[in-house]
Parts: sequence; C-alpha cells; structure tokens
Amino acid sequence: MDDTARPPRSSTDDGLRDRWRACLVAARGGAEDPDPLPYAANLLDRWAEPQRKYHTTAHLVAVLDHIDTLAQYAADPDAVRLAAWFHDAVYRPDRSENEERSAALAERALPEAGVPEAVTAEVARLVRLTVTHDPAAGDLDGEVLCDADLAILAASPRQYAAYAAQVREEYGFVPDDAFREGRATVLRQLLGLPRLFRTPYGAEHWEPRARQNLLTELELLSH
Repeated sequence: MDDTARPPRSSTDDGLRDRWRACLVAARGGAEDPDPLPYAANLLDRWAEPQRKYHTTAHLVAVLDHIDTLAQYAADPDAVRLAAWFHDAVYRPDRSENEERSAALAERALPEAGVPEAVTAEVARLVRLTVTHDPAAGDLDGEVLCDADLAILAASPRQYAAYAAQVREEYGFVPDDAFREGRATVLRQLLGLPRLFRTPYGAEHWEPRARQNLLTELELLSH
C-alpha cells in the first residue's frame, strides 16, 4: 500500500510504531538497521483490516500493556512482545489456520528484519502456542504471552460485555443457535481448566474475576 492510500496516522498507531521499534531493536541486540518502520506499517495494516472487531489494534495495545505488567516473569520479554505483534497478524474468523499463518509470517519477516534465528524461532513457537493457550510447566515466555492474551477475560463486566459483543460481530456469518452452542463449548472448556492464568500475577489478580465473567456469559447464552 502506498502512502497516498493509507488512512491518516493516529496517535495510537504512532505509539505502536514506537513500541515496535523498541522491541525489534532490543531483539536484534541494539542494531538500528534495517529500518523497523516498514515492518510496523505492514503489521498495522493487517491489524486494521475491516473484518476485525475485537482483534484490532486496541487488542494489540492491551496485550502489549499486559506483557509490560508481566514482563518480570518472562525469560525473554522482547521475544514475547514480538510474538504479541504477530499472534493475530493473520486473522480471518472463517478460517482455522490463523495462528499457523501468523507464525509463518513471523518466520519470513523477522529474519529479513535482522532478528537472530533463535529469537525468530521462539517468536514463532509462542504464536503457535496461542492455539491452545496451554504452555508447558516452566515455559515462562509462554505463560506470559498466554496470560496477556487472555487478560480480557478478567476485565470489568462492562468491558467484558463489549468484548463478547465484538466477538459475536466477528462471527456474524454464523447463525445465532450455532454461535451460542459453539461459544458455550469454548466457555465450558475454559471454566474446566485448573487455572486460566499461569503467572503469579495473573493467578492472583485476574483468575477470580475471569471465572465470574465466563460464568455470567455462559448463563446469558442459555437464555
């Protein structure tokens, strides 16, 4: 997309560009080149696609903010931040391979952007982990990314209701009965987990409210 076709830059996008540059430069050991901004522009275009209602730049900002909160628990916080940028970079609600395609995008883009092979591999692994949000014991980076991605479940009731409505809008092509059945299955699976959040912070601060939000949505779906 050329510059004349781009929508006006927002302050949110400018802030995200700064955050992208910081984590990319850190991930490649302080190297300033190649220029980080073309990669940020490509990713921001992806996050602004019209089919997105919840999986937008607002979600990206929220996940990055939650990673900042949880960074002390990560082995490589910059790899986790890069994984946040890529974890929904490919998103089509009518497709099932979004995470794999997002990971493959990271595997193509990050080496070109100067990121070392080991960091690229970790980013791609983390993106693929968001299929299940089930990191293995001791997977510190996986715990941080998954907790940050699921933190919306612990939002205030009003924010959670807005999130649930946005998810429904993304799946507007699914009939109501089928959506309610599928969504209820997802909620029951989440409620059946021994722990929704794996980091100490997430377990202490987010777990109780998230379970209450899930139970409330499940009850509403049954009416």
